[in-house]
Amino acid sequence: MLTLHIAPKTCALASLIALEESGLQFEVRGVDFASSEQRSPAYLAINPKGRVPALVTDRGVLTETPAILAYVAQITPGGRLAPLDDAFAFARMQAFNSYLCSTVHVAHAHSRRGARWSDDPAAIETMKAKVPQNMAECFRLIEEAMLAGPWVMGAAYSVADPYLFTVGGWLKGDGVDPALFPKVAEHRARMLERPAVKRALERAEA
Repeated sequence: MLTLHIAPKTCALASLIALEESGLQFEVRGVDFASSEQRSPAYLAINPKGRVPALVTDRGVLTETPAILAYVAQITPGGRLAPLDDAFAFARMQAFNSYLCSTVHVAHAHSRRGARWSDDPAAIETMKAKVPQNMAECFRLIEEAMLAGPWVMGAAYSVADPYLFTVGGWLKGDGVDPALFPKVAEHRARMLERPAVKRALERAEA
C-alpha cells in the first residue's frame, strides 16, 4: 500500500491529484506544520528533509515532487499519466516538472521562506518584494512557450497537469493576477472539472 504524507497548501497537492487520477490504492497522512510535526523524530525518520510530499512504497520512501509524479505515472496501469512509450516526450514532461520544482517553486518560496537564503531582515524583505515580478516572468514563459494546450503536453493529460495546477494556485497569493495568463487560467478551470481533482482538494482540506 502506498502512503502519501502531505500538508495543506503545499506542492504535495500535485502528488495527491496524480494518485487520485491513477486509480491505485493509497493512504494519505497529514503532517501538521503548525506544530512543526515535519521536524519531529517520527517524521524525519520518513523524510530527513523535513518536507512534504513523501511517498512511502514497498521499496522505500520517495521524496521530491517530480520523482513522485514520474513514479506514479510509471506504475499506473495503461500509461495514462505520461508518454511512457516516447522517451523524448517523457523527457519534455520531466523538463516541465523540473522547471516548476527548481525555478518556479523557489521564486514562490522567497515570499515565505527567505530565511533559507539570508539572516538579514532587509535582504529578506527585498526577496519578498521581488516575488511578484519573478513569478509573473515564470508564468509568462509557461504561457507563451511551455503550455501546449489543452493540457501541458498537448492533447494528452499527464502528471505535469496536477503540478501546474498546484503551482498556478499560488499566483494570487504571490501578488500576481492569474488573468494575465489566459491559457494557464483555462487549464486551471479544466482541471477543476476533473473528479480526481475534486476528490484531492476535499482530502487535502480534510
